Amino acid sequence: MYKSAKFWDRAADKYAASPIRNQEAYEATLEQMRTLLSPNDTVLELGCGTGTTAIALAPSLGHITATDVSDAMLDKGREKAEAAGTTNVDFVQSDAADAPAGPFDAVLAMNLLHLLEDLDGALAEIDKRTKPGGLFISKTFCMPAKSSVIWWVIQFALPVMQAIGKAPYFKKLSAADLDAAITRAGFTILETQMAPGKDPRRTVIARKIN
Repeated sequence: MYKSAKFWDRAADKYAASPIRNQEAYEATLEQMRTLLSPNDTVLELGCGTGTTAIALAPSLGHITATDVSDAMLDKGREKAEAAGTTNVDFVQSDAADAPAGPFDAVLAMNLLHLLEDLDGALAEIDKRTKPGGLFISKTFCMPAKSSVIWWVIQFALPVMQAIGKAPYFKKLSAADLDAAITRAGFTILETQMAPGKDPRRTVIARKIN
């Protein structure tokens, strides 16, 4: 059993029912990914949750394999794919270490990396699954300035929530930490951008060197 699977299994119903907080920003991220990917590409998404992104991108791809440690999340994704008539997405229970080997034209990790205890290990596995010259696209929560309310919540409220099982593991990454880890894994960073407004999530578009 994957270490965090039970937490995400319990959260699956609520997660599936929750609206996307910033729909406009999410749609912009999807459109950006569509411009980077090609119709014949094979793509691996790690930490797919209930499959929203995989299903949205599927019409623009050859095939997408969507993985998550939570089988309950994947069940939601399978239901959504069937309802949407999406046939070129597979849902597979795995983490980065035992995800399908590929290699893939692109690997996606959306809102995932800050939830991983072994970030370097996961990025090494992502590198193995990316074709030479292929893309790694991630969106990751990075710690905001200390003046931010979010910073104070993470420092003081999050540990309490984790202690009672209401929050998962959370890595306090700075933008510099994230970029350095991706570079160490063998990727060249092509572009970075922060989400609009007060959203402290950072998108990184990187290419595998060889």
